Amino acid sequence: MDFKAVRENFFKGFVKENPLFVTVLGTCPALAITTKVENAVGMGIALFFVLILSNLLVSLVTFRPKLRALVMPVRIPVYIVLIATLVVITEMLMEAFLQPLYVTLGVFIPLIVVNCIIFGRAEAYASDHKPLESMVDGAGMALGYTMAIILISLFREILGAGTITIWAQGNANVVLDLHFIYDFLGIAPIDMFAKPVGAFVTYGLILAVIAAVSNAKAEKAKIAAAGVKK
Repeated sequence: MDFKAVRENFFKGFVKENPLFVTVLGTCPALAITTKVENAVGMGIALFFVLILSNLLVSLVTFRPKLRALVMPVRIPVYIVLIATLVVITEMLMEAFLQPLYVTLGVFIPLIVVNCIIFGRAEAYASDHKPLESMVDGAGMALGYTMAIILISLFREILGAGTITIWAQGNANVVLDLHFIYDFLGIAPIDMFAKPVGAFVTYGLILAVIAAVSNAKAEKAKIAAAGVKK
């Protein structure tokens, strides 16, 4: 096993091919549920479970040539059945053990079935790679997406509510109150960031920063290449 290739396959979802910040997939749940860090973590856990296992199952049904010949002509319905089964299991587990989070995420849990990230990795990667490689790809993409929505949640919750909600169920509340910073500055949290428009503003600003950094790196590389030629 080439561990360097495995490592590159895993970490590409963090930066190089980040589903949310690079390929811009899965934006609907990212903009809808990122009002609290807790929500982002919950969605990340659900996506992690579904993406790894869906990649595994898709790879298993397309890895053998004979089975692949049967599946590929009807691969989209097959993918839907596999992913929908995993999503139903995830939804049932969250309803049983994480009831408040299940209620908060609401319709976005069953909508994982049609999440572009899940279908994208099934079609672009898992259907043409071995099971272990597909699972590593799924894990990297899921963690990259989770990091992205946690980042958006941090900005939105801090600016919109002055808190960081890590966990809030029953008496087990883990909420970091940052209102003392606003009190010190003599200002109040900006309600806009807790609303849908705040999600678009935050996402746009993060994409702008990423684009600026990428352009700066490209410009430096261009200047360096020009200097070498001279």
